[in-house]
Amino acid sequence: MSILDELEALEDRGEFARRHIGPGEAEIADMLKLVGAESLEALAGRTVPAAIAGADLSLLPPPATEAEALAELRALAAQNRSDIKSLIGLGYYGTHTPPVILRNVLENPGWYTAYTPYQAEIAQGRLEALVNFQTMVADLTGLPVANASLLDEATAAAEAVTLAHAAHKAKGSTLLVAADLHPQTLAVVRVRAEPVGIRVVVVPPSEVVAACAAEKPFALLLQYPGTTGEVRDLAPEIAAVQAAGGLAIVAADPLALTLLTPPGEMGADVVVGSTQRFGVPLGYGGPHAAYMAVKDALKRLLPGRLVGVSVDAAGNPAMRLALQTREQHIRREKATSNICTAQVLLAVMASMYAVWHGPEGLKRIASRVALQARVLAAAARRGGFTLRHDAFFDTIAIEAGDRAEALVAGALARGFNLRRKGGLVGIALDETVTREELASLAELLGGGALDGLAPMGGIPAALARTSPFCTAEVFNSHHSEHAMLRYLKRLEDKDVALNRSMIPLGSCTMKLNATAEMIPITLPGFAGMHPFAPIDQAQGYLTLIRRLETWLAGITGFAAVSLQPNAGSQGEYAGLLAIRAWHQAQGQEHRDICLIPSSAHGTNPASAVMAGMKVVVVGCDRDGNVDVADLRAKAEQHADRLAALMITYPSTHGVFEEAIREICALIHAKGGQVYMDGANMNAQVGLTSPAAIGADVCHLNLHKTFCIPHGGGGPGVGPIGVAAHLAPHLPNHPLLAEAGPATGYGPVSAAPFGSAAILPISYTYIRLMGAAGLTRATQVAILNANYIAQRLSGHFPVLYRGARGMVAHECILDCRGFQQGGGVLVEDIAKRLQDYGYHAPTMSWPVSGTLMVEPTESEPKAELDRFCDAMIAIRAEIRAVEQGRSDRADNPLKNAPHTAGEVMAAEWTHPYSREEAAFPAPFVRAHKFWPPVKRVDNVHGDRNLVCTCAPLEAYAQQMQLQAAE
Repeated sequence: MSILDELEALEDRGEFARRHIGPGEAEIADMLKLVGAESLEALAGRTVPAAIAGADLSLLPPPATEAEALAELRALAAQNRSDIKSLIGLGYYGTHTPPVILRNVLENPGWYTAYTPYQAEIAQGRLEALVNFQTMVADLTGLPVANASLLDEATAAAEAVTLAHAAHKAKGSTLLVAADLHPQTLAVVRVRAEPVGIRVVVVPPSEVVAACAAEKPFALLLQYPGTTGEVRDLAPEIAAVQAAGGLAIVAADPLALTLLTPPGEMGADVVVGSTQRFGVPLGYGGPHAAYMAVKDALKRLLPGRLVGVSVDAAGNPAMRLALQTREQHIRREKATSNICTAQVLLAVMASMYAVWHGPEGLKRIASRVALQARVLAAAARRGGFTLRHDAFFDTIAIEAGDRAEALVAGALARGFNLRRKGGLVGIALDETVTREELASLAELLGGGALDGLAPMGGIPAALARTSPFCTAEVFNSHHSEHAMLRYLKRLEDKDVALNRSMIPLGSCTMKLNATAEMIPITLPGFAGMHPFAPIDQAQGYLTLIRRLETWLAGITGFAAVSLQPNAGSQGEYAGLLAIRAWHQAQGQEHRDICLIPSSAHGTNPASAVMAGMKVVVVGCDRDGNVDVADLRAKAEQHADRLAALMITYPSTHGVFEEAIREICALIHAKGGQVYMDGANMNAQVGLTSPAAIGADVCHLNLHKTFCIPHGGGGPGVGPIGVAAHLAPHLPNHPLLAEAGPATGYGPVSAAPFGSAAILPISYTYIRLMGAAGLTRATQVAILNANYIAQRLSGHFPVLYRGARGMVAHECILDCRGFQQGGGVLVEDIAKRLQDYGYHAPTMSWPVSGTLMVEPTESEPKAELDRFCDAMIAIRAEIRAVEQGRSDRADNPLKNAPHTAGEVMAAEWTHPYSREEAAFPAPFVRAHKFWPPVKRVDNVHGDRNLVCTCAPLEAYAQQMQLQAAE
């Protein structure tokens, strides 16, 4: 053997895969023995139907070491021209992420590995941060209620249009849009409007008032400041649409709102926008937290999530998600939105930016940016240019005529990207622009030295903000680094994230988000790129994107992939639009029926309705499989109009349905297409594929299967893969031809490649694992689920199994019998798990009264055993209630979770011990997590909706007064 061969042999390219996969070889052998399988391959053979087994992963590269992968990512980042500063605007700005937030939030697994705060008691930290976000938005916009973030500004605008349409009593179909809306926002709104019959009419700002009277729109959509920078009084336009019976929607820049009259004070009904410039890196377009604020009368139509303040079982203030009946799994096809996720991690960053700077700091930043714009306006005038607008905040629009091209080229030579449209050149200033850079720009414009310029234009006195904002104590208390650091740590310690214990949520795949995968996202070449920078400046991103598209196409077996959808729900919507566009291209416009099993994710029917389809529900049999007879009957009944079937595979019940190919063939025979929901793709990679089962399109949750962390409820990425015939119908983007096919239907996200900044995470994961590592990960995910099912089956009935007695990557534990026997509800079990240090599995979905457990491949056997021990101990507690040894009303389950204050109080009135309450298992003592509040009262919170922040003492005082009355 040569030296080179010997060195190659000693390079362990499977090392990362072994670290990603929790159980070691000896543990895998023990677990296989318990589940009755000879090998991982044999287990997969008993789980995956033979008819669909097999996957070709030859398009994937061989596994790299962590050092090699990071070097590769750094080289790609270096190909992006981060040395050129983009002053393009269009809603995207350079910003400084305060280092205390960068290190302690964005780069901290205590924040980025947490799950959506459905278990409120162990998510109080994130919830408080989101209440801060809502308060910040409400204050800045001048409206009373704001949600806990949306995907991006364009999506938020489209959601606002849908909200306005639902609220419009006359159910009109005309949407009026001022022509100075950001072009990407207009494009997304047009795509959203067309399938549901909304007519979009675009008029110049000067004609808005007259058009409102003539068109009688259900809503008017305005930009503030306008896309070319103009600041104008919107009150007359808002009054005009309201006089016509419609709602006024304003897309507003939050930094501008620190100096400008808020839209709410002008009478706006809905205000939307992006909080990106509040410390969130550009990242080639995302992820960024959008916002929506509404008048009080519209709060129950708000899409997405809303955090409210309620009380816990001890009467103390506590936060939780409010108005949860709006969630899609309850409203399904009646939902007005398919939004299932938020951008929690980014909303936390934006809210903490406001906490760190405070209102005075925000005004100082905004004032500096505004002054920069006024200086450049003077420079442009001195250089002989005409300004399109004299009233502006941070963006000047220069009428450069035939000098435009030379002006943009000169700026590029000095290290700046400017925005150009014909003879108009725009310069959008931001907080990162230095005095030296400002001087260079002034010189470029012919303005000479800065000292010789008298700033001109800017914000008219009549539109200057006079009302206070961010007056709550939290925005005025943490301006030293010690205070801020401790505040962030205090909130983090109130939450359970993956850095504490397993989060065994079915259908959510809470797996390892390796440090090596996270490092690339903050590299300057990835973090600082504007989404509309010239494509030749983003070659590193484009290379990474094309490679990732190719790898995901290979994994799914499809011909093409689009990475634009920035959430799983957006992927559903984009995939259905591709199906719709294909039917239209075939002259089959009338096909509008979408068949959806009753067990489907709630976003499925909501997405179908948004895509202009009518939902027909297909039943499931007693084993949780699609009722093929019912499917056949309904496919036949609707054969002439059948557009698609949406199906989750493995099923929502956690099994590989044997009849899947028959199901797909049946739909194709009737002229329909098959959409596969990829939420459970973690059970497919390397063993089978969406193409192998017969699907035509699927979305992938990169924040599940491909290791992008959940971030407390976002960010996510939901790309779609499609068969060759659907490839021409993928989304594209009007501002970047390279983003999709020329024949695509338009964009579903504001940025051409969606949340591009976090794509390096999935790229690195695939690059580190290779084909063999990915396949083994899937096998172990299935092993871990079957191990838990086997260990718990004698204590909790496992509701569904496959044809050969195996579950897929998750299992459903039936807890319904405990209510009759001992009055114990599934919620009691979920809350009691918090005393053991665990987040509960998915509760009461897809079957009410059950727990759906998904351990993933990343959990070692010791953690699986601890979880099983906790569940078995809880079963013993249930048995004690059933047998009368424990009080039916006053027991550890009903009173869970137990707080430190409760356990350490002088008085203890419960019939069980303090030790049993707080330390129910030996392993809990070694790493005790104390839930910060007791069980939260959701009903009280919905009846007394409070969604903005005040000191918790104020809530406590209010509650004491209410009790006294």
